[in-house]
This record gives sequence, structure tokens and C-alpha cells, in this order.
Amino acid sequence: MASESSGADVWTSEDGDDVVCLRRWQGAWPKDDPHANFKSDVVGYGLLDPLHTLRGMSRNLDIPIGAIARYVLARWASGGSGGLLEIGPVMVQRLWEPVARAESAGTDEARLAAYDQLRQMLSWLKLPLDNPEIYPPQAEDRVADGAAEG
Repeated sequence: MASESSGADVWTSEDGDDVVCLRRWQGAWPKDDPHANFKSDVVGYGLLDPLHTLRGMSRNLDIPIGAIARYVLARWASGGSGGLLEIGPVMVQRLWEPVARAESAGTDEARLAAYDQLRQMLSWLKLPLDNPEIYPPQAEDRVADGAAEG
């Protein structure tokens, strides 16, 4: 389907700020569209009025609606980069390896093996979140608790 992403939805105001038209979109796409889930979300969330929430936040926090909208958009749009920074490029590659192997093999067995490997890797990463007591307190923690004085 042809996109409606023309410049008509974004323009520059007289004071140099970007202005965006919040447009609802009802689209159609083929069943095998790799972006079907996202497009479905765009249609579904488009039924909501985000300004209702932004107006309340603006009023309660004394921040202009446009500043909050810019924050929300920037935070969402940079979420992938933020996730990469949090987990790190080495770990992303390690997590991707079983997937790449499974897709290369192209079998259900290989995909199930990759799922199991990923489950184990994520379980290992999650362990200290689920069980913070598994690690002994660090020196700065002992000082903060008053346990170590010097």
C-alpha cells in the first residue's frame, strides 16, 4: 500500500519549531507484510486520543503539552538505542547467535533448541533481579548501612 508519509504531516512554524499533525490512519496490508503487527498497532492506538493524557500531564506538571509530546516521541523512538546501550553490543550478538543458527538450519528442532538456549541465557541474566541476595553486599553498600566504618 502506498504510504501517506508526505511532508503535509510535518511543517515548521514561524518560530522554527516542528509541528506534527496527529493523524488517524486506517490502512490495509497484505497478510505476509513483515510490519503487519506494527501497522495493526498504529490503527488500534490511533483510535485513542493521546492529547487527553498529555493535557492532564501538562496541567499537573506545569509543562507545555508540546514539550511532553516531544519527550514521549523521543523516548519511544530512541528506545531501541537505549536498550542496546543497556544490554550492550556483545550481549546482543550472543543472544542473536542461536537465532541465526536456527534460521540457517530452517527446522523446527533448531528453532526449539534456540528458544531453549535463549531461555537459559535470559534466565542467567535475570537471576540477580529475581534473587538480589545471591551476591554479597558491596563495600559501598556496607558503608551506607553503617556496617563498615573506618
